[in-house]
Amino acid sequence: MGKEKIVVIGGGFAGLNLIKKLDKSKFDILLIDSNNYHSFPPLFYQVASSGLDPASICFPIRREMRKGPVRGAHYQMGTVSKIDISRQTVTTQYETVSYDRLVIAAGTTNNFFSDKDLHKRVFTLKSTTEAIRCRNEILDRLERAAITHDAAKRRRLLSFVVIGGGPTGVEIAGAIGEMKRYILSREYPEIQQDEVTITLIEGSDRLLRTMSADASREAASYLGHLMVDVKLNLTMRSYEDNIATLSDGCEIYTEMLIWTAGVTGVPVKMEGTDLQRGPGQRYVTDRYNRITGLDNVYAIGDIAITTDDPAYPHGHPQLAQVAIQQARNLAHNLNAGSFDRQFIYKDKGAMATIGRNRAVADLKGIHLYGRVAWFAWMFVHLISLLGMRNKLTVLINWTWAYFSYSSSLRLLIRPDRYPLRSRWGER
Repeated sequence: MGKEKIVVIGGGFAGLNLIKKLDKSKFDILLIDSNNYHSFPPLFYQVASSGLDPASICFPIRREMRKGPVRGAHYQMGTVSKIDISRQTVTTQYETVSYDRLVIAAGTTNNFFSDKDLHKRVFTLKSTTEAIRCRNEILDRLERAAITHDAAKRRRLLSFVVIGGGPTGVEIAGAIGEMKRYILSREYPEIQQDEVTITLIEGSDRLLRTMSADASREAASYLGHLMVDVKLNLTMRSYEDNIATLSDGCEIYTEMLIWTAGVTGVPVKMEGTDLQRGPGQRYVTDRYNRITGLDNVYAIGDIAITTDDPAYPHGHPQLAQVAIQQARNLAHNLNAGSFDRQFIYKDKGAMATIGRNRAVADLKGIHLYGRVAWFAWMFVHLISLLGMRNKLTVLINWTWAYFSYSSSLRLLIRPDRYPLRSRWGER
């Protein structure tokens, strides 16, 4: 009784790290997320390529709530559809809850720019369920191609295009390239390597634009070794009837197009204010992560943008480290009861992997590549996973795959339909 109620929207890196650091004796904390688990987005591509089991990169939120730093906070499942600023309430499909302070850490979703219907025709990698969908589609196409005697049809089944040359695009293209180079001959002897085409399309003049030029050059070289065709300075104009039309007029036939070209803030209806979002549908905040124009409402992580930081005039990079550091800084200020510490981002570098023994890393002025960067990438991602079980499972899977090129996870498990019923709280 007498505690301020803080509602946190989103159980990602930002949301979970915030509630870990908030003083439970001062605040009544409620976390709302549409999933009852925390997922690890940097490894979605490994689920999509059958390298890891989905459970290995996800951790139950309610189990996390039992741990010391989080104990005392509460979790409720729901997708936030409306925030009423004047009434200080948050509404999901199940309920409406009130707050004294609100922290929006909902993250981002796929950005399809001007083509609003593109999501109906492409595959994406912004959630665990989307990664599972990609995995099933890739495996389904390999299995069907293995029993197809029509050479033309087999090539159509095995045509893959990835749009976007950022870390996600490079990593999923490299993972499919590894399957093409190392897995086909072992597990799909009916399929020839030259029947599989993998094309990566990037709109700028190099891959991994946010990393160094050396990293971009080495990433392109590694993708070449994995037989991935990289096309730079091109964007996709349209995608209809399995044909991707590029900005130069070139047409590429593909039955599986994976879209990784951009992100935008998760849409949430906001009433009681005429607040306009900033670039990328992100909430504009000051250097204390307070949303400009609103009282007691904050934004952290990918959905927040701070434009008055001289070091990052266009906003901080949308990375896990930014989200974690913002969460800890906001928790410090809320616990102190005064906003006396501005957020200053400490850049720890960036990295990307392009298959076995192939990775690039820019770490505080040090550039790593090849096997050294690959082991560094594995170590950083391993220690970042929640739960000792997940860490051990991932380590065992990576070790086994490293020495054997084999995986027991290439399982094509399709979801079945639910029986007709009325779900709780829904009409």
